[in-house]
Amino acid sequence: MSAQAQMRALLDQLMGTARDGDETRQRVKFTDERVCKSHLLNCCPHDILSGTRMDLGECAKTHDLALRADYEIASKERDLFFELDAVDHLESFIADCDRRTELAKKRLVETQDEISAEVAEKAETVHELNEEIGKLLAKAEQLGAEGNVDEAQKVLQEVEKVRSRKRDAEEEYRNSMPASSFQQQKLRVCEVCSAYLGLHDNDRRLADHFGGKLHLGFIQIREKLEALKKTVLEKQEKRNQDRLKRREEREKEERMKKRTKSRSRERSREHRRSSSRDRRRRRSRSSSREKRRSSRSRSRDRERRRRHRSRSRSKGARHSHEPSSRHKSSRDRDRSSRERSRERSKKRGSSERRQDSRDQNGRTESRRAEVRDRDL
Repeated sequence: MSAQAQMRALLDQLMGTARDGDETRQRVKFTDERVCKSHLLNCCPHDILSGTRMDLGECAKTHDLALRADYEIASKERDLFFELDAVDHLESFIADCDRRTELAKKRLVETQDEISAEVAEKAETVHELNEEIGKLLAKAEQLGAEGNVDEAQKVLQEVEKVRSRKRDAEEEYRNSMPASSFQQQKLRVCEVCSAYLGLHDNDRRLADHFGGKLHLGFIQIREKLEALKKTVLEKQEKRNQDRLKRREEREKEERMKKRTKSRSRERSREHRRSSSRDRRRRRSRSSSREKRRSSRSRSRDRERRRRHRSRSRSKGARHSHEPSSRHKSSRDRDRSSRERSRERSKKRGSSERRQDSRDQNGRTESRRAEVRDRDL
């Protein structure tokens, strides 16, 4: 890749598809099904294992660094759950790799001579020490490339210790087998990348294998798969919790709505009851008023009828008894004149009696005066 292409890829990775206003690149969104979701998460096996013995070639889906930048920007705002697609992709790839590993183990069992369990255990010990040496050498080379010379020296010292243990294990393995069969190359299948490892491989071969791009690429893929599984579980748990919270909130809102509805129903019922009571009261008041009015009117009618009857009776009595009434009135006048004469006679007698009493008093006074004069 030229320097210009590298700069273009770097700008795409940093700024996304809209960095230069190219509309043709913006037609394909990162959410499109044609875009590789593993590539967006930087874990596609086609990218990781490119240039190795197990190069898979180009991916069937679209790979674009600008789309990856768009996804990283969008994933900060919301969860897109592309990890599920990536997990399915990586799981299928690792399953194929594990099947190849099992097939390689079966071929080795069929082609190599059978050995006893004790000898197989000693050979397994030598293989494990070879793997440890290869991993330590690869780590030392990586530290040296990064400039950590002191750390690299410490790792090399550990390599020397493991080498001494390997020599002891090889001596035990040699003593447990005949010399003719010891020289036979005993192979083992790598559990990580399904490559063949020899029992008598030198340190350089082991370092190249465990520090190589193929082995490290498979380690990266397996680690990425475990991290994605963990992320998916966490997101699913979080999503379930959010669902539970939303469900609880909905149930709470429904309960509140039911309460408000029941309260409104009670209020409406109470309002209807109060309004019905008011209507009954108004009706009772109006009916009582009507009754009073009707009773008044009936009493007035009765009074009017009674007056009318009395008037009619008085008129009839006048017409039927008119001479007797005149006679009665003359007798009444005679009686009243006699009574008046009696009262006059009584008044006269009383006045005469008063005058007599006065005369008598005057006489007694004159007598008393005469007696006083005599005495003097």
